[in-house]
Amino acid sequence: QVQLVESGGGLVQAGGSLSVSCAASGRTSSIYRMGWFRQAPGKEREFVAAISWSGTATYYADSVKGRFTLSRDNAKNTMYLQMNSLKPEDTAVYYCAAGRDFTALYGLSRYDYWGQGTQVTVSS
Repeated sequence: QVQLVESGGGLVQAGGSLSVSCAASGRTSSIYRMGWFRQAPGKEREFVAAISWSGTATYYADSVKGRFTLSRDNAKNTMYLQMNSLKPEDTAVYYCAAGRDFTALYGLSRYDYWGQGTQVTVSS
């Protein structure tokens, strides 16, 4: 089992920046890839970004490419999402997820573990 705990988030004005992090514990050796998804009120949960746990490959949704940066610190078993140039449409609950194999990328059903989520609100 892997446990994921998100932190960060909060309220920021449009154009501002926020950072969220996700700390993994438990059987972290089983993690192949970690990702961020978000869910706005009344909408489906959607892919934001993902990173390979042992490599350097990162993947981003088109809507956040160039504004969000994903990184990880394996020594701390922590993944970070730096969000710049935030827009009101970025407002959502952001969820951290971990997958055990290479199929875990854009589809949320391929991830095995989920955090509880953290709220990000961008005011206009």
